[in-house]
Amino acid sequence: MTGLPDLPLSKNDLETYRAVAAGTAPTADHDMGRLLGLRLVTADPYQPDRYIAHDPRAVAQRVLTDAQGTISEALKCMAELPAIERLSSAFDPNRWYGGPSSELLQTRDEMNARIGEAVRDASSEMLTAQPGAPVDRDPAVQRLGMDRVLDLVGRGVAVRSLYTAAVREHAQTRRHLAAITEAGAEVATLPDPFPRMILIDRTHLFIDNEVQPNGRDRDSGWHVFDRAGVAWAHLVHQQLWARADRWHDGRASEGVLNERQRMILRALDEGESQQRVGPRLSLSERTVTKELAAARAAVGATTVYQLMAWWGRQTAG
Repeated sequence: MTGLPDLPLSKNDLETYRAVAAGTAPTADHDMGRLLGLRLVTADPYQPDRYIAHDPRAVAQRVLTDAQGTISEALKCMAELPAIERLSSAFDPNRWYGGPSSELLQTRDEMNARIGEAVRDASSEMLTAQPGAPVDRDPAVQRLGMDRVLDLVGRGVAVRSLYTAAVREHAQTRRHLAAITEAGAEVATLPDPFPRMILIDRTHLFIDNEVQPNGRDRDSGWHVFDRAGVAWAHLVHQQLWARADRWHDGRASEGVLNERQRMILRALDEGESQQRVGPRLSLSERTVTKELAAARAAVGATTVYQLMAWWGRQTAG
């Protein structure tokens, strides 16, 4: 801070002041600058190399007043920092480069608190991938999860959750997932291994702590907010979702795809090229392209290849 004195006083400063106050001369080699700057002493105009001591209580009060003024100015400055930070809303959309944009959260409480903050601010979507085996959970914990889904869906936030296929055989989890799909969330299961993640608004990514894979605390994790990293994880989630089975009774294609889309996929599955499907079904090429795009969107696939891989799993057996 500017305007504050050079403190603390050294041992020699203190001894010199005591000498001046007692009426004796200070040692010749002592630098009087700090004492003069504080106005604890002034030069004696009638005796060269001698000084006059001043009341230290008055000096202390003056320094305190100056320090309080400096603190007051600092507080005013600090109060303006949130307005500066809010400018990030103009900066972030144009920030294409990466940077030091992740933070290790050491405990489960830290992770849950940070995820909770991001969820409260969510405006468009929350995607989760939960690869853990199903276990019986405290009903109160499941109620909190249900309340979170209801809040998000009520605010127009899309919720899409991916689970391991084992949850279909676990009664408590099965009832919970049936309830959240009824509330408006999307749920799917996947028999293959996949990484744990939570994605919020393509801005926040929460992942396990893989930096210390041996003997790490399983409750710790990373909050990633680097734009490139979050976008990559979003693509991974889309690809996993395209391979997954939707939560419902019966075949995944029923109720997800319309009859025309299923006809097109059956024809492709039988070996027809995309260009030949239209003439076979008396559909225009534009209609085929449109229906395939709608089918990809319905199942979360980004390519026709992913869509056909998904269709093959639904029609197998």
